Amino acid sequence: MPTEPRVVVVIPARYASTRLPGKPLLDIAGRSMIEWVVRQAEEARVGEVIVATDDERIARAVEGFGGCAVMTSPDHVSGTDRVAEVAEKLDCDVVVNVQGDEPLVASENIRRLVAPFKQADAPPVVTLKTPIREVGPMFDPNVTKVVTDSTGRALYFSKGPIPYDRVAWPKGMTGQGGTGASVSGAYKHLGIYAYSREFLMKIPSLPVSPLEAIEKLEQLRFLEYGYPVLVLETGSDSIGVDCEEDLNRVRRLVGESDGKNV
Repeated sequence: MPTEPRVVVVIPARYASTRLPGKPLLDIAGRSMIEWVVRQAEEARVGEVIVATDDERIARAVEGFGGCAVMTSPDHVSGTDRVAEVAEKLDCDVVVNVQGDEPLVASENIRRLVAPFKQADAPPVVTLKTPIREVGPMFDPNVTKVVTDSTGRALYFSKGPIPYDRVAWPKGMTGQGGTGASVSGAYKHLGIYAYSREFLMKIPSLPVSPLEAIEKLEQLRFLEYGYPVLVLETGSDSIGVDCEEDLNRVRRLVGESDGKNV
């Protein structure tokens, strides 16, 4: 790996969504969601930013605000596969996968992901974690948790509460609070990744692993096939927009109370 790796940011974005159809084109303070993501990625200044999509409406919108869009197969089962299709045609060393539904992704987090690839012993994949301060998220199945070893390598990812504090949490606690409950040493996983291009090209050919099938977490496939995942800590959380409530929260954060499709 070169001292200054050649980096490309790829943002997978699809139009179909069960809860929010046309999600990448939803308006947030006068910009489409996908434009927010692209602008944040551009602000990181780590390399070219490309939107990978299977829908011409998204491609036109991206090109309309001056971004770069590449059409991909509509048959991909994951955003990672879509990113890999684009990366296959790129001359680069590192590919950063930024989710197309995280309009407030911190540009500093993107830069943080790339830093390890400047070292000779760069891992195949790097991702992020941020501390969990409250009990509620620990029991929220929409929040992915991660535990790591002393070197920052991932031991496990789960939708369940890991690590489970048998002393501090009342028996049978479900996240509704409890006397004396506290959270210590727990981390939320942020779904943003940087891959070596070489490793990214291997992912689509790896069969779904047993733990991945149970938890529905693709990153468990990496661990089950013996690929180390470096997890760096950050204080900058992010909001994935999966439903109307998430969208309204983002709009409030940027001073927009309502919006419309672009």
